[in-house]
Amino acid sequence: MTATDLGLPAVRRPAAHDPARPADHRLIDSFGRVATDLRISLTDRCNLRCSYCMPAEGLDWMPRGEQLTDDELVRLIRIAVRDLGVEELRFTGGEPLLRRGLDGIIAAAAMLRPRPDISLTTNAVGLARRAAALAAAGVNRLNVSMDTIRPERFATITRRDRLADVLEGLAAARAAGLNPVKINSVLLRGVNDDEACDLLAFAIANGYELRFIEQMPLDAQHGWERTEMVTAGEILELLRERFTLTPDPVERGGAPAERWLVDGGPAVVGVIASVTRPFCGACDRTRLTADGQVRSCLFARTETDLRALLRGGASDGEIADTWRQAMWAKLAGHGIDDPGFLQPDRPMSAIGG
Repeated sequence: MTATDLGLPAVRRPAAHDPARPADHRLIDSFGRVATDLRISLTDRCNLRCSYCMPAEGLDWMPRGEQLTDDELVRLIRIAVRDLGVEELRFTGGEPLLRRGLDGIIAAAAMLRPRPDISLTTNAVGLARRAAALAAAGVNRLNVSMDTIRPERFATITRRDRLADVLEGLAAARAAGLNPVKINSVLLRGVNDDEACDLLAFAIANGYELRFIEQMPLDAQHGWERTEMVTAGEILELLRERFTLTPDPVERGGAPAERWLVDGGPAVVGVIASVTRPFCGACDRTRLTADGQVRSCLFARTETDLRALLRGGASDGEIADTWRQAMWAKLAGHGIDDPGFLQPDRPMSAIGG
C-alpha cells in the first residue's frame, strides 16, 4: 500500500546529487530562486475549528511519537540557519502556542549566529498570558489570524466563543513590543465579506497591520470552490468604498503580500492573492512539518523525510544535502490554474502557514 492510498503525501526519497545543481550551499532551486524563509509547523493541533479549515469535530491529530522532539527540531533549525542560508524563521501550526517547549525552542533559535529573524503565527486565544514571555524568548513579531470583530460571527466561523481572548492577546502583543502586530483575515462570501472596511478601520485605530488572504484550497474537507472565493480584486473594491488606496512604494521582494498605503499612509493594508495573483516566481520559502517533512511549496504533493534521517543517524552534512536536493526539485509554480491540479492531501493545519 502506498502513501497515497493511505491519504498521506508521497514521500520523496533522498535523491542523488544532480550534476546540474550549482555548488551553492544555499537552498537554491532550478529556476534560480533561493529559499531564505523557513516556515516551521510545531503541531497540527488547534483549539479553534474554523469552518474553512477543518470539520467541527476536529481531525485525527498526529501521534506524539511522530512529531519531532524539541531537540530534533532545534537541530534542523540550526542546520537551516548555519548551513543553508536561512535568515527568517516563522513558527506556525495548527496553533503553535499549544506546543510544549515553545519558549525553549524559540530561545534556542534566537541564540543562533547569524541571528535569524523570528516570527510566529497564532490564533491568539492563549496569547495574552504568553506575549511577554515570547518576546523575551526571542520572537520579533507575530501575525494573528482573525476574520471578524463581531463576537457572534467569530463564534460562527471558529465554532468557539473566544473573540474577547483574541482581542486581549492582540493588545498584549503590542504592549510586549512584538511590532508590527499583523492581523491575517480571510473573507468568506456571504459570511464576513461585508466586514472588510470595518476590519481595516479596527486595525488602523489600534495600530495593527491588516492583511487579507484569499481562501486557498487547503481545507481538510476538500470543499474549496474557486467561484466561492472572495478574490483580491473584490477585496480591493470593497476597501475603496471607504478608503483611498495607493501602491506602497517599498519594494515587495519575496513578500507574499501586495501592500497599499491607506489614505496616503502611514497605515498600510496587504492582500495575499495566492490564487488570482500568484507570486511563485519570487517565492523564497521552504517548509518543515511537525513530523519532519520538508515541503518546497505550500501546495506540494511530495515531501522529503528528514525525520527518518535524524533518527537513522545521519550527519548534519547529509541532512543539509538532502534538503538542498529537495529544494532543487521545486516546481515553477503551485499549479492551481492547471486542469490537473489536485489539492494537497495534508490540510493547512498539518502543513503550517
